[in-house]
Amino acid sequence: MSSKYKFHNPDGIYFVTFAVVRWVDVFTRDVYREIILDSLKYCQKEKGLRLHAYVIMTNHLHLIISRERKNLLENILRDFKKFTSSALIKAIKENPYESRKEWMLEIFETEGRKNPNNKHYQFWRQDNHPVELTSNKMMDQKLDYVHNNPVKQGFVNRPEDYPWSSMTNYTGEKGKKG
Repeated sequence: MSSKYKFHNPDGIYFVTFAVVRWVDVFTRDVYREIILDSLKYCQKEKGLRLHAYVIMTNHLHLIISRERKNLLENILRDFKKFTSSALIKAIKENPYESRKEWMLEIFETEGRKNPNNKHYQFWRQDNHPVELTSNKMMDQKLDYVHNNPVKQGFVNRPEDYPWSSMTNYTGEKGKKG
């Protein structure tokens, strides 16, 4: 595994971003966002992922994470990305309402052929860069960035109005998957 996936302090809290190859707007449909949320919940329950904050945008997601148990963060994220890649490709293929199906699958297949580590498709870009949050100031800055991303993109006027983020958990309300 390359150094771009290294979490140098295994017990640190990190800000990470995952983007879809070519920044394809996959997460415009609930069915695909639900795969991400369900997978995050699974990683929390079964792998010891601590999810401090998240936001799912149309073509990327931001997380603030740490770990609870012995599993290393790079292994948790590797498994998360591997599973979600397969699950999302399958969901796109099987979605009878997906008007962009052929276009998206061709992009994922083309990107997959460029990467010798893939057999068929590549869904996620490989350039995520974990940033350890070593101070309260850094944590507050990234938390604000994560939750205000939908506002900055013009999706909502207030961060707590965006249903695909952890912001409502910070306001005492219940989000999509809490």
